[in-house]
Amino acid sequence: MDQNDVSYIQNRFNELLSDDIVKTLLKESHITKIQLETIYIDILAPNILHKHIKFVEKVNLRIKDSKISRGAFIRTLKQSKRNIIKSINTILLLGYIGIFDTPKLQSYIEISNKLHSLLEMYNNFQEDYNTDLVTTLKQELLHDLKQRL
Repeated sequence: MDQNDVSYIQNRFNELLSDDIVKTLLKESHITKIQLETIYIDILAPNILHKHIKFVEKVNLRIKDSKISRGAFIRTLKQSKRNIIKSINTILLLGYIGIFDTPKLQSYIEISNKLHSLLEMYNNFQEDYNTDLVTTLKQELLHDLKQRL
């Protein structure tokens, strides 16, 4: 992996962090920005670059502290995975005992569906450069999120 790959991954993550929806969701989530970056590097970076990345190289992809130890990276990765699994288990538990069937949570399901639609629209329109439609939908989603959080 060369310096261009490192810069590319770091720039992609910075772009992600500048997204208003990501900012809002991260603020209200169970994972920290560092944990998100670590899981992003571990899971998505190899897919983005279409190549295998050695674990030692993953440590160097961090934006702020690329000089962290391998052990610190592993601890942060374990924390992020644990928090994600706990969040998923919470969702499963609430669905299992019937709480997701209540009207109070219906709006969150609607937001989830809108987020999914946004992702599909973004992927479909990205090549056409039709950013107005995507921007409008993102603004609507952000407004919905801020009202419900």
